[in-house]
Amino acid sequence: MSARGDQSHLTHLDARGAAHMVDVSDKAVTSRIAVVTGTVTMAPETLDLIVAGNAKKGDVLGTARIAGIMAAKRTHELIPLCHPLALSKVTVDIEPDPALPGLRVRAMAKVTGQTGVEMEAMTACSVACLTIYDMAKAVDRGMVIGDIRLEEKSGGRSGHWRTEGAD
Repeated sequence: MSARGDQSHLTHLDARGAAHMVDVSDKAVTSRIAVVTGTVTMAPETLDLIVAGNAKKGDVLGTARIAGIMAAKRTHELIPLCHPLALSKVTVDIEPDPALPGLRVRAMAKVTGQTGVEMEAMTACSVACLTIYDMAKAVDRGMVIGDIRLEEKSGGRSGHWRTEGAD
């Protein structure tokens, strides 16, 4: 399978090329998991401030974690053709990385259902990164959000997939 997946067509387009919600009613109900990672790079002093818990807006890491979880639950309201899912678990882990310098964000979404949770994990990671930026922008407007990507997914017809070089 290629790094871009095994689809030879765009599933959200009908025969005429019009966008539509995919019918998943004939898909098997399986346990599905997606893991997405991203980074927020920043000045070393900003990282130190966040890690020490001294940001003026409060607990940056805790707030970003909660924001990511909340966002995953609302993905279908943000991405027009996503199905609403009854998520069984969402985690957002944020670790400092002095080598960036910055924070590494890892979001995992899990569901037992007929469609995948990649967009929910993507949304969780993205919103966690945006929240970090929002809470620290007063001291570092030069922060960069980046490297948001699907690391791994499992479940469904395509089975297990993992990006090359994933931990």
